[in-house]
Amino acid sequence: MQTVKFQDLGLIDYKQGWDYQEELFAKVQAARNGSPARQDAGYLLFCEHPHVYTLGKSGKNNNLLISDQMLKQIDATYYHINRGGDITYHGPGQLVVYPIFDLEMLGITLKEYIHRLEEVIINTLDAFKLKGERLNSATGVWLDVGQTGKERKICAIGVRASRFVTMHGLAFNVNTNLDYFSYINPCGFVDKGVTSMQKELGSRVDFNLLAQRVKEEFAAVFGITLN
Repeated sequence: MQTVKFQDLGLIDYKQGWDYQEELFAKVQAARNGSPARQDAGYLLFCEHPHVYTLGKSGKNNNLLISDQMLKQIDATYYHINRGGDITYHGPGQLVVYPIFDLEMLGITLKEYIHRLEEVIINTLDAFKLKGERLNSATGVWLDVGQTGKERKICAIGVRASRFVTMHGLAFNVNTNLDYFSYINPCGFVDKGVTSMQKELGSRVDFNLLAQRVKEEFAAVFGITLN
């Protein structure tokens, strides 16, 4: 069983978190080349961010529906970043997870990696009596798949992978302020909604309890030891 280093970064500025990811990404890449010696399969970072919108490398700027002035008014920032996918929102009450994994050490393909990320969230939702599902036409975890007009995303996934090492990851709406999604076309969709655990359950979720469950699911689904 491979070992992965776990870190809870708490509430962290998006750019600061991105820079830290890049640092660890480079470290894992260097370890793949034998310098320094490989000791584990990477890192698993948990965090929250202040209000921020991020646009993936293939995303369209017009999926951000507001001006720079309006961004300032709602106390949000905006970054065009190097992950896949389109635009999404991060903010307080949302669990953001950045796995910086050596997929070769874990023995999985990129496709399987995405599948397992979704499985982590589906299993977590099941523990809270919510049915998360995959949508064939998009990554992430959704509710009421196949019910036209009712499909809504509860977890977005957008990753970067290079030479078998991953970064970026998933954004899980727990107690998220969903009003911020009204300023974008989430993930480029104009015909599907977003939701949160708080909205679905009708009450705030214990964030620490939820994060602990997600951590446990990562260990189980990926077959890793977290230290």
